[in-house]
Amino acid sequence: MKRLLFITAFMASLCGTAYASAGASSSHIDVAALTTSALGIFSLLLFVSAYALVIFEEQLHLRKSKPVLLAAGVIWICVAITYSALGDTHSAEVAIRHNLLEYAELFLFLLCAMTYINSMDERNVFQALRSWLVGKGFSFRVVFWVTGLLSFFISPIADNLTTALLMGAVAMAVGGSDKKFVTLACINIVIAANAGGAFSPFGDITTLMVWQKGKVQFAEFFAIFIPSVVNWLVPAIFMNFAVANKQPKASGDTKTMKLGARRIIILFLLTIATAVSFHNFLHLPPATGMMLGLGYLGFFSYYLKKKEHRNYDVDDNPLAHQTYKTQPHPFDLFRKIARAEWDTLLFFYGVILCVGGLSQFGYLAMVSNFLYHDLGATTANVMVGILSAIVDNIPVMFAVLTMDPTMSHGQWLLVTLTAGVGGSLLSIGSAAGVALMGSARGIYTFGAHLKWTPVIALGYAASIAAHLLINAGHM
Repeated sequence: MKRLLFITAFMASLCGTAYASAGASSSHIDVAALTTSALGIFSLLLFVSAYALVIFEEQLHLRKSKPVLLAAGVIWICVAITYSALGDTHSAEVAIRHNLLEYAELFLFLLCAMTYINSMDERNVFQALRSWLVGKGFSFRVVFWVTGLLSFFISPIADNLTTALLMGAVAMAVGGSDKKFVTLACINIVIAANAGGAFSPFGDITTLMVWQKGKVQFAEFFAIFIPSVVNWLVPAIFMNFAVANKQPKASGDTKTMKLGARRIIILFLLTIATAVSFHNFLHLPPATGMMLGLGYLGFFSYYLKKKEHRNYDVDDNPLAHQTYKTQPHPFDLFRKIARAEWDTLLFFYGVILCVGGLSQFGYLAMVSNFLYHDLGATTANVMVGILSAIVDNIPVMFAVLTMDPTMSHGQWLLVTLTAGVGGSLLSIGSAAGVALMGSARGIYTFGAHLKWTPVIALGYAASIAAHLLINAGHM
């Protein structure tokens, strides 16, 4: 109950904004006065209630998209009624259209990335990596470091959630019944995946939003590479001494990549390069470059479908029958699109529309003035990271971006770092942690992660100190 009240208080201070749409209000309306209106307060409480249901998703078995979708629709009804009563029938429409445009760019970008990840998963790319690691016969301590290192460097490309699930599966396959090792490995993987995702636009939703908003350019994210490394290494060094230096049992399970797997990896990297080029050189939204990359995969999927069945139908092709125990289904691009995380995509819609609707009731000036004027940018950005461990970094970062406080480039890098790595402080603070709690249920738990929060917090503080030192010229 205390936690919910704490969240309510903070969400009340952060939930108020919608990019440029805040400026869409008519000049004759005192937006600040709307913060105390009945419908404004109702909308705020509705969002807090909906987000409370999101937090308890695992306990309620209610998908996180459902409450925020409902809240988003009702909040915008309140916005429209309030502005119409004040004689403004235009501003609400302009604001929601702007929010829809912001969401459309995010949606198309993520849909393409998820389709590529699903395609690589179907081609056994991740399973083959897992088999290789398990079959090497590394000691527990080596596996601890290898899975952490791979998590740190895979998450900037494949995102922290996918990376955590992949490396978590490796840790559980190696650890078996050794619950202590699995717990420590999972904590290490969550920290490494979140830290690795912080220095790449593709590593986390928050970094993607910062990049698409133009606050930090693609190459500039690498300025927080060393602080991200520090954030992972500090707690990993402490946890290393708690990992037993013994050999796990060998596993005979092997997986090989299917036809075209390596070429899909190359196409994905080419798609990322295309998105970056669209943004940096053509000054077009990155989502348009990603959709062009989806076209690459579309044509390759047609070739792959024909080639795969032709190979399987040849009776004297033992390799095909070794790889495919039964005749494979045609490689269908739209099957991979259908397997996208639709609950997550719709959740983003609900959050963006909820926060955008609340902005019309005037919380922006109050919150922005308190955080970034009274407290100062550095303190405010450190708090953003801590808050993201309690709530979620997506609405927190969206709120910061929509407040659009005036601060230096170094401060934008700082908030990108803290929002990305702050979620590691608690197991519920990031999608990576929540996902691993589900896959390692009963082993990697909230309490198990909480025991190591002091050293994780030490890494969080060290990463901030490293940024303030290394990037002092940008502050």
